[in-house]
Amino acid sequence: MTPSISGHTALAGVLGNPVHHSLSPAMHNAALEELGLDWVYLALPAAADQLEAVLRGLEAVDCRGLNVTLPHKQAVAGLCRTLSPLAERLGAVNTLVRHPQGGWRGDNTDVAGFLAPLRAGGRDWQGKRAVVLGCGGSARAVVAALVELGCGSIELAGRNAAKQEALLASCRCWAPQLEALTWQPQTTQPCQSTGLESALAEASLVVNTTPVGMASASDPGAASRCPLSPVELEALPPQSCVYDLIYTPRPTALLAAAAARGCEALDGLEMLVQQGAAALRQWSGIDAVPVAAMRAAALAQLSPPGTGP
Repeated sequence: MTPSISGHTALAGVLGNPVHHSLSPAMHNAALEELGLDWVYLALPAAADQLEAVLRGLEAVDCRGLNVTLPHKQAVAGLCRTLSPLAERLGAVNTLVRHPQGGWRGDNTDVAGFLAPLRAGGRDWQGKRAVVLGCGGSARAVVAALVELGCGSIELAGRNAAKQEALLASCRCWAPQLEALTWQPQTTQPCQSTGLESALAEASLVVNTTPVGMASASDPGAASRCPLSPVELEALPPQSCVYDLIYTPRPTALLAAAAARGCEALDGLEMLVQQGAAALRQWSGIDAVPVAAMRAAALAQLSPPGTGP
């Protein structure tokens, strides 16, 4: 039963552009109902040139907390009164908490969200080798998480040399184990060996941070694509873990191929749930937030009625 909204109902939400597709409202409203909090969580579209005005307005109406998604994670960091040490290091914010002296405190719960399923699996990642595909904003949070996990070697494979070098330069002071890999376009010569192929063959953990393989209404073939070529997929050790930040479709082409090789396959849905739960703990001051209800609500949004889980 959906709780009624009254003049006493408090507001929380997610800022992005576009943001209509977000699963966060379903997740958070399920949690708020179970906690008995008279709050409502909304998707709040915000244009880049209006972001500062939107934040001031939401503070003025006593908004209890905000998530931030693309494309505002970096821009919003410059609009915060203070930043957590992690958000300052990453230069990216995905969670805003009201500052007691006015304005917002910026934090980043993407790292905690990413780590949750890896830690839940019980494997020891200390000293292990990891390969990260892509060099966008998500890759920075993943690298920070892998450092926290204790990985001894982190290799970054990017096709944009300038972006790759910029990311390496900004992370070297706190990720000394981070190195660059050359990632060539997919080859039509299956016998050709590449630096990435060799790295994959020695990896314990492979993380895809690129959008390749994400379902798209405007591109029917997008979901069938894989960021790795057939020869690169063949290099994956069966005992490795492959983690794709994408969760639509489930499984992605990458994870289906990895599972067929006997790899452990993780998608990004649990990361989404856990980063949201971490944010809700900060806004509400309640540690025991209903993660199971958040996960079930997200899955229900991904699975239309009658299609099963």
